[in-house]
Amino acid sequence: MTLITGGEFDAYWKSQTGGGAGGESAAGDVERGVRRVIDDVRRRGDAAAREWTAQFDRASPERFEVSGDAMAAAFERLRTTNAELAAALEMARDNIRQFAVEQRKQFFDFEYEIAPGVIAGQRVIPAQKAAIYAPAGLFPLISSVLMGVVPALAAGVEEVFVASPPAHDGGGLPDWRILAAIRIAGGARAGDSRAANIRAANIRAFAIGGAQAIAAFAFGTETIPRADVIAGPGNKYVAAAKRLLFGEAGIDFVAGPTDVLVIAGPDANPDIIAADMIAQAEHDPDARARVLAPNADLAGRVMQAVEKRLAASMERAAKTARASLDAGGLIVTYTDENEAARIANIIAPEHLELQCGDEANERLLPRLKNYGALFIGEKAAEALGDYSAGTNHTLPTSGCARFTGGLSVRHFLKTVTTLRCAEGAGYAPVVKAAETIARAEGLAGHAESAKARLSR
Repeated sequence: MTLITGGEFDAYWKSQTGGGAGGESAAGDVERGVRRVIDDVRRRGDAAAREWTAQFDRASPERFEVSGDAMAAAFERLRTTNAELAAALEMARDNIRQFAVEQRKQFFDFEYEIAPGVIAGQRVIPAQKAAIYAPAGLFPLISSVLMGVVPALAAGVEEVFVASPPAHDGGGLPDWRILAAIRIAGGARAGDSRAANIRAANIRAFAIGGAQAIAAFAFGTETIPRADVIAGPGNKYVAAAKRLLFGEAGIDFVAGPTDVLVIAGPDANPDIIAADMIAQAEHDPDARARVLAPNADLAGRVMQAVEKRLAASMERAAKTARASLDAGGLIVTYTDENEAARIANIIAPEHLELQCGDEANERLLPRLKNYGALFIGEKAAEALGDYSAGTNHTLPTSGCARFTGGLSVRHFLKTVTTLRCAEGAGYAPVVKAAETIARAEGLAGHAESAKARLSR
């Protein structure tokens, strides 16, 4: 873990984000490999998708689409073997849905009279078909199913497709917990005696992962439907495929390794900060956990707390967390709140935690501009946002919070405009202005098209 001062931050950050030949070469290799997969799936459809799946996932399902019976069996298995997890997923689903429904209310149709006789408006229309990617590497991200499917349904998407790689021991099916989560996302409840027979309304599941999954849903194949929008997290190959296929389908955003930044006050609890750093670092050796501390004393106590927690952990993810923290863990000591806010806005973290005390947190709020999700106060653990509090955990990484927010109902909506015109005092001036601007641009046809309205 690296410890620097605020005065050293700019030079450090430039050295970390300036790129390098090795990183560019590795990224180029990934992109070239993904292009091969995309081009092959575009040309050969199911056959190509099946071959790439067999190569990368060491499993080749006879059919990509998962039957409703298989999903119902997975839900029943969860309901009977782990009722606590089923109940937790249901609570998370309900909270995510409540939040998504409130978000949906912020997008509404309207018409406004710009000038007498000139009425402009907007309509908000949901995408018809959305594909949600649910990763399943070392740890199947069952929560990502809820984070993608529930907002899509709340937005009003007519058909939702969930793609997840076939499990090595799953008989050609995705991890059974992923399938159970799909059923829960669609409304099934463990306490309902009819739950196993509930069809997850408008939701279909497919046993396919990686770049080939993104390509299949972008183009459509013989058995995999084309999606209007593709969303959800994934590894670097999935991210590269989403980047390359933007335009073939709507893409939520391209995510990289996860990260967290904690702004700590003088009285912050170093053990809580250490726990949050490890929670983020355990995702991936490339994950980044960072802290802004007001003094070297707190910085030292955070480092000690991290070491103590890692030494005491018997979890296999602790090894990953240590690798991440050794490679990119960072603590910066800041001189005042202005400097802390400036550094935070430069980093533009995926997750930003404020642990400065109530008054200081409120002072900082208006100065913080760039973050994927904000967690205000010690009790607002980032892990709650990851799972159960209702906000979405699919968030912009790698500084992308400078220009976008996280996954929400808006990614499944399109805002289109309308125009109505009638005789009125404002109509002729608008037509004349259009004619004038068109002639200035040399587009006589446009000018005549506008002028023809007045000649009638």
